[in-house]
Amino acid sequence: MSKDLNREYPEVIGENVTELLSRLDEHITDSLFEQDLRQSLKQLSNVKFALDESSIVAVTDHKGKIQYVNDKFCQISKFARSELLGLDHRIINSGHHGKDFMADLWRTISSGDVWRGEIKNKAKDGSYYWVDTTIVPFVDNQGRIHQYLAIRNEVTQLKRVEEELQLMMSQVMHIQEEERRRFSRELHDGIGQSLFSLLIQMDRLIGEGETDQTELTRLRHNVTGIIEEVRSLAWQIRPSVLDDLGVIPAIRTYIENFTDHHGIRVELNSHLRRRLGALEETTIYRVIQEALTNIAKYASVSEASVAVNEMDGFVVVRIIDRGHGFARNSSAKGVGLFSMEERAKSIGGKVTIDSVIGEGTTVTLMVPMKI
Repeated sequence: MSKDLNREYPEVIGENVTELLSRLDEHITDSLFEQDLRQSLKQLSNVKFALDESSIVAVTDHKGKIQYVNDKFCQISKFARSELLGLDHRIINSGHHGKDFMADLWRTISSGDVWRGEIKNKAKDGSYYWVDTTIVPFVDNQGRIHQYLAIRNEVTQLKRVEEELQLMMSQVMHIQEEERRRFSRELHDGIGQSLFSLLIQMDRLIGEGETDQTELTRLRHNVTGIIEEVRSLAWQIRPSVLDDLGVIPAIRTYIENFTDHHGIRVELNSHLRRRLGALEETTIYRVIQEALTNIAKYASVSEASVAVNEMDGFVVVRIIDRGHGFARNSSAKGVGLFSMEERAKSIGGKVTIDSVIGEGTTVTLMVPMKI
Protein backbone atom coordinates (compact mmCIF):
# COMPACT_ATOMS: atom_id res chain seq x y z
CA MET A 1 0.00 0.00 0.00
CA SER A 2 1.42 3.44 -0.92
CA LYS A 3 2.30 6.20 1.53
CA ASP A 4 -0.47 8.30 -0.01
CA LEU A 5 -2.96 5.59 0.79
CA ASN A 6 -1.68 5.38 4.37
CA ARG A 7 -2.31 9.08 4.76
CA GLU A 8 -5.73 8.81 3.21
CA TYR A 9 -6.89 5.99 5.51
CA PRO A 10 -5.60 6.72 9.06
CA GLU A 11 -6.04 4.03 11.69
CA VAL A 12 -9.03 5.23 13.72
CA ILE A 13 -11.13 2.75 15.68
CA GLY A 14 -14.79 3.21 14.83
CA GLU A 15 -14.25 4.41 11.24
CA ASN A 16 -16.82 3.12 8.80
CA VAL A 17 -15.08 -0.06 7.62
CA THR A 18 -17.64 -0.73 4.86
CA GLU A 19 -16.94 2.68 3.33
CA LEU A 20 -13.22 2.04 3.67
CA LEU A 21 -13.58 -1.19 1.69
CA SER A 22 -15.36 0.51 -1.19
CA ARG A 23 -12.80 3.31 -1.32
CA LEU A 24 -9.95 0.81 -1.38
CA ASP A 25 -11.28 -0.48 -4.73
CA GLU A 26 -9.89 2.66 -6.32
CA HIS A 27 -6.33 1.95 -5.13
CA ILE A 28 -5.62 -1.76 -4.95
CA THR A 29 -5.03 -4.44 -7.56
CA ASP A 30 -5.67 -8.17 -7.48
CA SER A 31 -2.39 -9.18 -5.87
CA LEU A 32 -2.40 -11.87 -3.20
CA PHE A 33 -1.39 -9.35 -0.55
CA GLU A 34 -4.24 -7.06 -1.47
CA GLN A 35 -6.70 -9.95 -1.35
CA ASP A 36 -5.48 -10.78 2.15
CA LEU A 37 -5.88 -7.15 3.12
CA ARG A 38 -9.43 -7.10 1.76
CA GLN A 39 -10.26 -10.28 3.69
CA SER A 40 -8.81 -8.83 6.90
CA LEU A 41 -10.86 -5.67 6.52
CA LYS A 42 -13.95 -7.75 5.85
CA GLN A 43 -13.34 -9.67 9.07
CA LEU A 44 -12.84 -6.38 10.91
CA SER A 45 -16.15 -5.17 9.50
CA ASN A 46 -17.88 -8.33 10.75
CA VAL A 47 -16.33 -7.98 14.20
CA LYS A 48 -17.44 -4.35 14.40
CA PHE A 49 -20.97 -5.32 13.36
CA ALA A 50 -21.16 -8.06 16.01
CA LEU A 51 -19.75 -5.72 18.66
CA ASP A 52 -22.21 -2.96 17.82
CA GLU A 53 -25.11 -5.40 17.97
CA SER A 54 -24.16 -6.80 21.36
CA SER A 55 -22.33 -4.11 23.31
CA ILE A 56 -22.14 -0.42 24.21
CA VAL A 57 -18.93 0.89 22.61
CA ALA A 58 -17.01 4.13 23.01
CA VAL A 59 -13.57 5.32 21.98
CA THR A 60 -11.76 8.23 23.61
CA ASP A 61 -8.43 9.91 23.06
CA HIS A 62 -5.65 9.79 25.66
CA LYS A 63 -7.26 12.68 27.56
CA GLY A 64 -10.62 10.92 27.76
CA LYS A 65 -12.39 12.99 25.09
CA ILE A 66 -15.01 10.93 23.26
CA GLN A 67 -14.12 10.26 19.62
CA TYR A 68 -16.64 7.56 18.78
CA VAL A 69 -19.82 6.03 20.25
CA ASN A 70 -22.02 3.38 18.69
CA ASP A 71 -25.81 3.43 18.47
CA LYS A 72 -26.28 1.39 21.64
CA PHE A 73 -24.32 4.00 23.61
CA CYS A 74 -26.69 6.70 22.36
CA GLN A 75 -29.75 4.56 23.08
CA ILE A 76 -28.88 3.80 26.69
CA SER A 77 -27.49 7.26 27.53
CA LYS A 78 -30.32 9.02 25.65
CA PHE A 79 -27.81 11.51 24.26
CA ALA A 80 -27.46 12.20 20.55
CA ARG A 81 -24.07 11.35 19.09
CA SER A 82 -23.42 15.04 18.41
CA GLU A 83 -23.96 15.77 22.13
CA LEU A 84 -21.28 13.27 23.15
CA LEU A 85 -18.43 13.68 20.68
CA GLY A 86 -15.64 15.90 21.95
CA LEU A 87 -16.75 15.65 25.59
CA ASP A 88 -15.58 13.26 28.29
CA HIS A 89 -17.54 10.70 30.29
CA ARG A 90 -18.41 13.18 33.02
CA ILE A 91 -21.48 13.90 30.92
CA ILE A 92 -22.91 10.56 32.13
CA ASN A 93 -21.35 10.62 35.62
CA SER A 94 -23.95 9.55 38.18
CA GLY A 95 -21.99 10.73 41.22
CA HIS A 96 -22.37 7.26 42.71
CA HIS A 97 -18.65 6.43 42.68
CA GLY A 98 -16.19 8.27 44.89
CA LYS A 99 -12.94 9.96 43.93
CA ASP A 100 -10.89 6.92 44.95
CA PHE A 101 -12.86 4.70 42.55
CA MET A 102 -12.29 6.99 39.57
CA ALA A 103 -8.66 7.62 40.51
CA ASP A 104 -8.01 3.88 40.57
CA LEU A 105 -9.69 3.49 37.16
CA TRP A 106 -7.53 6.18 35.57
CA ARG A 107 -4.38 4.98 37.32
CA THR A 108 -4.96 1.52 35.87
CA ILE A 109 -5.63 2.44 32.25
CA SER A 110 -3.07 5.26 32.09
CA SER A 111 -0.41 2.73 33.09
CA GLY A 112 -1.40 0.58 30.10
CA ASP A 113 -3.41 -2.03 32.00
CA VAL A 114 -6.95 -3.18 31.24
CA TRP A 115 -9.60 -2.07 33.77
CA ARG A 116 -12.74 -4.10 34.52
CA GLY A 117 -15.61 -3.24 36.80
CA GLU A 118 -19.21 -2.13 37.18
CA ILE A 119 -20.14 1.54 36.79
CA LYS A 120 -23.37 3.36 37.55
CA ASN A 121 -24.10 6.03 34.92
CA LYS A 122 -26.76 8.71 34.53
CA ALA A 123 -28.73 9.13 31.30
CA LYS A 124 -29.79 12.47 29.82
CA ASP A 125 -33.31 12.15 31.28
CA GLY A 126 -31.93 11.66 34.80
CA SER A 127 -32.46 7.89 34.96
CA TYR A 128 -29.66 5.63 36.15
CA TYR A 129 -28.21 2.51 34.56
CA TRP A 130 -25.41 0.07 35.42
CA VAL A 131 -22.86 -1.24 32.95
CA ASP A 132 -20.27 -4.00 33.25
CA THR A 133 -17.26 -2.28 31.72
CA THR A 134 -13.94 -3.22 30.17
CA ILE A 135 -11.56 -0.39 29.20
CA VAL A 136 -8.61 -1.26 26.97
CA PRO A 137 -5.75 1.22 26.34
CA PHE A 138 -4.06 1.33 22.92
CA VAL A 139 -0.47 2.48 22.43
CA ASP A 140 1.24 3.98 19.40
CA ASN A 141 4.60 3.02 17.88
CA GLN A 142 6.39 5.06 20.55
CA GLY A 143 4.64 3.18 23.34
CA ARG A 144 2.43 6.13 24.27
CA ILE A 145 -1.29 5.63 24.94
CA HIS A 146 -3.32 7.37 22.24
CA GLN A 147 -6.79 5.80 22.61
CA TYR A 148 -9.03 3.98 25.03
CA LEU A 149 -11.67 1.49 23.90
CA ALA A 150 -14.52 0.97 26.36
CA ILE A 151 -16.86 -1.99 25.88
CA ARG A 152 -19.90 -2.11 28.15
CA ASN A 153 -22.86 -4.38 28.75
CA GLU A 154 -25.92 -3.20 30.65
CA VAL A 155 -26.51 -4.98 33.98
CA THR A 156 -29.13 -2.65 35.48
CA GLN A 157 -31.68 -5.41 36.07
CA LEU A 158 -29.06 -7.65 37.65
CA LYS A 159 -27.97 -4.85 39.99
CA ARG A 160 -31.60 -4.21 40.92
CA VAL A 161 -32.05 -7.86 41.85
CA GLU A 162 -28.80 -7.77 43.85
CA GLU A 163 -29.99 -4.69 45.74
CA GLU A 164 -33.33 -6.36 46.52
CA LEU A 165 -31.54 -9.48 47.76
CA GLN A 166 -29.20 -7.32 49.83
CA LEU A 167 -32.16 -5.52 51.37
CA MET A 168 -33.80 -8.84 52.14
CA MET A 169 -30.57 -10.14 53.70
CA SER A 170 -30.30 -6.99 55.80
CA GLN A 171 -33.87 -7.40 57.03
CA VAL A 172 -33.25 -11.06 57.86
CA MET A 173 -30.16 -10.16 59.88
CA HIS A 174 -32.06 -7.41 61.68
CA ILE A 175 -34.85 -9.83 62.61
CA GLN A 176 -32.24 -12.38 63.67
CA GLU A 177 -30.57 -9.88 65.99
CA GLU A 178 -33.92 -8.80 67.44
CA GLU A 179 -34.77 -12.42 68.19
CA ARG A 180 -31.35 -12.93 69.72
CA ARG A 181 -31.89 -9.87 71.90
CA ARG A 182 -35.31 -11.10 73.01
CA PHE A 183 -34.08 -14.64 73.68
CA SER A 184 -31.02 -13.39 75.55
CA ARG A 185 -33.16 -11.16 77.77
CA GLU A 186 -35.55 -14.02 78.42
CA LEU A 187 -32.71 -16.33 79.43
CA HIS A 188 -31.18 -13.72 81.70
CA ASP A 189 -34.28 -12.10 83.18
CA GLY A 190 -36.64 -15.10 83.01
CA ILE A 191 -34.94 -18.45 83.46
CA GLY A 192 -31.88 -16.89 85.07
CA GLN A 193 -33.89 -15.04 87.70
CA SER A 194 -36.03 -18.09 88.43
CA LEU A 195 -32.92 -20.18 89.05
CA PHE A 196 -31.50 -17.42 91.25
CA SER A 197 -34.70 -17.41 93.32
CA LEU A 198 -34.39 -21.19 93.71
CA LEU A 199 -30.82 -20.68 94.90
CA ILE A 200 -32.00 -18.25 97.59
CA GLN A 201 -34.61 -20.73 98.80
CA MET A 202 -32.01 -23.47 99.03
CA ASP A 203 -29.71 -21.16 101.02
CA ARG A 204 -32.58 -20.54 103.43
CA LEU A 205 -33.18 -24.27 103.92
CA ILE A 206 -29.47 -24.85 104.44
CA GLY A 207 -29.45 -22.06 107.04
CA GLU A 208 -32.38 -23.58 108.91
CA GLY A 209 -30.62 -26.95 109.09
CA GLU A 210 -33.86 -28.97 108.94
CA THR A 211 -32.94 -31.05 105.89
CA ASP A 212 -30.03 -33.13 104.65
CA GLN A 213 -27.23 -30.57 104.37
CA THR A 214 -25.07 -32.68 102.07
CA GLU A 215 -27.84 -33.18 99.51
CA LEU A 216 -28.84 -29.51 99.57
CA THR A 217 -25.22 -28.40 99.14
CA ARG A 218 -24.87 -30.68 96.14
CA LEU A 219 -28.10 -29.36 94.61
CA ARG A 220 -27.01 -25.79 95.28
CA HIS A 221 -23.74 -26.45 93.45
CA ASN A 222 -25.64 -27.86 90.47
CA VAL A 223 -28.03 -24.91 90.35
CA THR A 224 -25.10 -22.47 90.53
CA GLY A 225 -23.52 -24.23 87.54
CA ILE A 226 -26.77 -24.02 85.57
CA ILE A 227 -27.05 -20.29 86.33
CA GLU A 228 -23.54 -19.72 84.99
CA GLU A 229 -24.34 -21.72 81.85
CA VAL A 230 -27.53 -19.71 81.27
CA ARG A 231 -25.66 -16.43 81.71
CA SER A 232 -22.94 -17.60 79.33
CA LEU A 233 -25.51 -18.69 76.76
CA ALA A 234 -27.34 -15.38 77.04
CA TRP A 235 -24.06 -13.54 76.55
CA GLN A 236 -23.12 -15.57 73.48
CA ILE A 237 -26.54 -15.05 71.90
CA ARG A 238 -26.35 -11.26 72.38
CA PRO A 239 -24.60 -9.42 75.22
CA SER A 240 -26.79 -6.84 76.92
CA VAL A 241 -23.78 -4.53 77.27
CA LEU A 242 -23.76 -4.14 73.47
CA ASP A 243 -27.15 -2.43 73.64
CA ASP A 244 -26.61 -0.68 76.96
CA LEU A 245 -23.04 0.64 76.74
CA GLY A 246 -21.91 0.19 73.14
CA VAL A 247 -19.63 -1.87 70.97
CA ILE A 248 -16.26 -1.13 72.62
CA PRO A 249 -17.31 -2.21 76.15
CA ALA A 250 -18.96 -5.28 74.59
CA ILE A 251 -15.79 -6.17 72.67
CA ARG A 252 -13.64 -5.60 75.74
CA THR A 253 -15.79 -7.97 77.80
CA TYR A 254 -15.90 -10.53 74.99
CA ILE A 255 -12.11 -10.47 74.69
CA GLU A 256 -11.75 -11.06 78.45
CA ASN A 257 -14.04 -14.09 78.25
CA PHE A 258 -12.30 -15.26 75.07
CA THR A 259 -8.87 -15.10 76.72
CA ASP A 260 -10.10 -16.95 79.81
CA HIS A 261 -11.65 -19.70 77.72
CA HIS A 262 -9.00 -20.16 74.98
CA GLY A 263 -5.83 -18.90 76.68
CA ILE A 264 -5.14 -16.53 73.76
CA ARG A 265 -4.12 -13.01 74.77
CA VAL A 266 -5.81 -10.37 72.62
CA GLU A 267 -4.57 -6.78 72.53
CA LEU A 268 -7.38 -4.26 71.98
CA ASN A 269 -6.62 -0.78 70.60
CA SER A 270 -9.58 1.53 70.10
CA HIS A 271 -9.95 5.20 69.25
CA LEU A 272 -13.68 5.19 68.56
CA ARG A 273 -14.93 8.44 70.04
CA ARG A 274 -18.69 8.02 69.81
CA ARG A 275 -21.55 5.54 69.63
CA LEU A 276 -22.57 4.24 66.24
CA GLY A 277 -25.94 3.03 64.98
CA ALA A 278 -27.27 -0.28 66.30
CA LEU A 279 -26.67 -2.07 62.98
CA GLU A 280 -23.13 -0.74 62.65
CA GLU A 281 -22.22 -1.71 66.22
CA THR A 282 -23.74 -5.15 65.82
CA THR A 283 -21.81 -5.72 62.59
CA ILE A 284 -18.50 -4.71 64.18
CA TYR A 285 -19.13 -6.95 67.17
CA ARG A 286 -20.15 -9.99 65.08
CA VAL A 287 -17.21 -9.68 62.68
CA ILE A 288 -14.74 -9.49 65.56
CA GLN A 289 -16.49 -12.41 67.26
CA GLU A 290 -16.31 -14.55 64.11
CA ALA A 291 -12.70 -13.62 63.38
CA LEU A 292 -11.54 -14.44 66.91
CA THR A 293 -13.47 -17.72 66.82
CA ASN A 294 -11.61 -18.65 63.63
CA ILE A 295 -8.30 -17.72 65.28
CA ALA A 296 -9.07 -20.02 68.21
CA LYS A 297 -9.99 -22.88 65.85
CA TYR A 298 -7.33 -22.66 63.16
CA ALA A 299 -4.51 -20.17 63.79
CA SER A 300 -2.67 -22.00 66.60
CA VAL A 301 -1.38 -18.80 68.24
CA SER A 302 -0.99 -17.50 71.79
CA GLU A 303 -1.84 -13.90 70.97
CA ALA A 304 -3.73 -11.73 68.51
CA SER A 305 -4.76 -8.10 68.14
CA VAL A 306 -7.94 -6.12 67.50
CA ALA A 307 -7.94 -2.45 66.44
CA VAL A 308 -10.98 -0.19 66.01
CA ASN A 309 -10.25 3.29 64.65
CA GLU A 310 -11.89 6.17 62.81
CA MET A 311 -10.29 7.04 59.46
CA ASP A 312 -11.52 9.28 56.62
CA GLY A 313 -15.22 8.84 57.33
CA PHE A 314 -14.93 5.12 58.09
CA VAL A 315 -14.59 2.95 61.14
CA VAL A 316 -11.72 0.62 60.29
CA VAL A 317 -11.58 -2.67 62.20
CA ARG A 318 -8.59 -5.00 61.92
CA ILE A 319 -8.18 -8.42 63.52
CA ILE A 320 -4.65 -9.76 63.11
CA ASP A 321 -2.94 -13.03 63.99
CA ARG A 322 0.48 -14.41 63.09
CA GLY A 323 -0.64 -18.00 62.87
CA HIS A 324 -0.86 -20.68 60.21
CA GLY A 325 -2.67 -18.62 57.61
CA PHE A 326 -4.51 -20.23 54.72
CA ALA A 327 -4.85 -20.13 50.95
CA ARG A 328 -8.00 -18.40 49.75
CA ASN A 329 -10.21 -20.44 47.43
CA SER A 330 -12.67 -18.20 45.63
CA SER A 331 -14.86 -21.16 44.67
CA ALA A 332 -15.27 -22.35 48.26
CA LYS A 333 -16.36 -19.83 50.85
CA GLY A 334 -17.04 -20.81 54.46
CA VAL A 335 -20.21 -19.89 56.32
CA GLY A 336 -18.25 -17.64 58.69
CA LEU A 337 -16.70 -15.61 55.87
CA PHE A 338 -20.04 -15.39 54.07
CA SER A 339 -21.69 -14.14 57.26
CA MET A 340 -19.04 -11.45 57.76
CA GLU A 341 -19.27 -10.25 54.16
CA GLU A 342 -23.07 -10.15 54.14
CA ARG A 343 -23.19 -8.25 57.43
CA ALA A 344 -20.75 -5.70 56.05
CA LYS A 345 -22.72 -5.30 52.81
CA SER A 346 -25.96 -4.78 54.75
CA ILE A 347 -24.57 -1.50 56.17
CA GLY A 348 -22.67 -0.42 53.05
CA GLY A 349 -19.36 -1.71 54.37
CA LYS A 350 -16.78 -4.17 53.16
CA VAL A 351 -14.74 -7.06 54.58
CA THR A 352 -11.39 -8.09 53.13
CA ILE A 353 -9.22 -11.00 54.23
CA ASP A 354 -5.49 -11.17 53.59
CA SER A 355 -3.86 -14.45 54.56
CA VAL A 356 -0.46 -15.97 53.83
CA ILE A 357 0.36 -19.55 54.78
CA GLY A 358 2.87 -19.53 57.61
CA GLU A 359 2.57 -15.77 58.18
CA GLY A 360 -0.94 -15.22 59.48
CA THR A 361 -4.23 -13.55 58.63
CA THR A 362 -5.62 -10.02 58.69
CA VAL A 363 -9.36 -9.39 58.60
CA THR A 364 -10.28 -5.78 57.74
CA LEU A 365 -13.78 -4.35 58.10
CA MET A 366 -14.63 -0.92 56.66
CA VAL A 367 -17.80 0.64 58.09
CA PRO A 368 -18.99 4.00 56.70
CA MET A 369 -19.78 6.50 59.45
CA LYS A 370 -23.11 8.29 59.26
CA ILE A 371 -22.95 12.06 59.65
